Formats: sequence, structure tokens, C-alpha cells
Amino acid sequence: MAKVSFIGLGVMGYPMAKHLKAKGHEVTVYNRTAAKADKWVSENGGRAARTPREAAENQDIVFACVGNDDDLRQITLGPDGAFQALRPGTIFVDHTTASAEVARELYQEAKTKGAAFVDAPVSGGQAGAENGVLTVMCGGDAEAYAKAEPVIMSFARACRLMGPAGAGQLTKMINQICIAGLVQGLSEGIHFGKRAGLDIEAVLDVISKGAAGSWQMENRGKTMNQGKFDFGFAVDWMRKDLAIVLAEARKNGASLPVTALVDQFYAEVQAKGGNRWDTSSLISRLER
Repeated sequence: MAKVSFIGLGVMGYPMAKHLKAKGHEVTVYNRTAAKADKWVSENGGRAARTPREAAENQDIVFACVGNDDDLRQITLGPDGAFQALRPGTIFVDHTTASAEVARELYQEAKTKGAAFVDAPVSGGQAGAENGVLTVMCGGDAEAYAKAEPVIMSFARACRLMGPAGAGQLTKMINQICIAGLVQGLSEGIHFGKRAGLDIEAVLDVISKGAAGSWQMENRGKTMNQGKFDFGFAVDWMRKDLAIVLAEARKNGASLPVTALVDQFYAEVQAKGGNRWDTSSLISRLER
């Protein structure tokens, strides 16, 4: 068992840290709102730290899951940041969906301290975190990854090293590109079926058994038909992720016309107050 800490107890981090404790690891937690860390400890045991630096002291692995690049830099490189306490051999595993650029930056910074950095964004949403079945895509050195992987599997069903620092974030970008186009296609299919007067649940039941089937259809098709959009990953978060994707595409020259268009469709959902609806709410802009 490892000595670990978890920085960031949001909708993802809170259950991820819980799974680490349940698997027998010694867990210290930190959250910007201290009351949430205290609540976690009251429910699960372990210890609450008052700064990221304190959380990182004398740990084998430091996990983090925060909002964006700026949050990540603050909890790592700030005056009370975790990197101030990294010791040689410590592995910092970042589950934030962030840019490949910040992953490479923090990888180099950790190296100067004799520590390791693994960018490890996740897919599976809140339900995946709560059920311990996330998919984790990693970037970094093979040796550090090999040590971290068995601990990561406390809350994952799949975990893979995709390449050097930043490769995990780049893989997550592809994940979001695929989701964006798929949800738009599903939205249009359901909308078309309604206009055609078909029984949408029957339609989804039959086409999900063929080439059109997908996780989104299986898990969101019926609720999209019912206009229910309170199932996890929020539009605000998707737009944050797509901004990262489109910025990276401008750097590497990738052409992403569908992704750019769907990003603007999500902006329309935000404009109508759907900021916290889940990503399946794309259909709402078609059904006016």
C-alpha cells in the first residue's frame, strides 16, 4: 500500500480519493474549501491538509484533479504549492483535463526536484468516478507510470501510457473531439425521428444494436428524448475542453471543422442558460 494524497475534491476527486482509501492506501486530502476536506475525512478517515504543500509532504504519490491550467499551476507552483514539498522519487499524477503545454512544463519542473510527473486525464464522468471505472490516459516516463498504475487502478477500469509528457492530454483531446461530433449526430437523429412521428425509444432500441450504437446512445439517448440533462459532465466543462482542443489544433495544423461548429452549438446552449446541463443537451437547441 502507498502513502498518497489527493488535491481537489470536486465531483471527480471526491469519489476517486474515496476509492484510494477503500483499497487500503494511506490518504491525505486537500481542497481549496477546507470544510469539504474535513467532510471527506469524517466520512472516510485519513487526514486533511491545509495547503497543497502540506498535502504533498512525505508522499509516494500525489494525485490532483482541479479545474484548468491556471488552477493546476497554482496548486503545484504557488508559494504553498505541492511542488515545494516534492522529494526525489515522488510521483505527481495529474487527472485534470488541461493543456499538453502545462503537462510538459510541470514534467520538466518535477524533474528538477528528482520527482516524476504523469499527466493522466480521465474519461467516464462523475458516474465513472463514483463507480471506480474510469478510463485513464497517461503521458510521462515508463518507470514512473509503472509505479503509479497499480494505485491508479483503485478507481479505474482501464489505464494506459500513451507516450511522453503531454500524450495523456492529447489523447483526452481526441476523446472530446469524438464525443462532440457523436452527440451532435445523436441529437440530430432523435430530432429527425420526432419530426417524422416515430417512437424514439423503439428507434433507439433497434439502431443501438447495429453500427449506430454507442455509449452515448445507450446512456443518454432516452434522456435526451425526454429533455433531461442533469447527468454529469457539464456544458461549461465541455467548452473548456474544446477550447484546449481548438488551441492545440491551431498549433499542429489539424483541421477540425465539426468540432469547431459543435463548440459554437454548445455556446448557444450556454446562452439559453444551460451552462450546467450535461453535454447531451445539444439537442435542446434543435427543439425550439
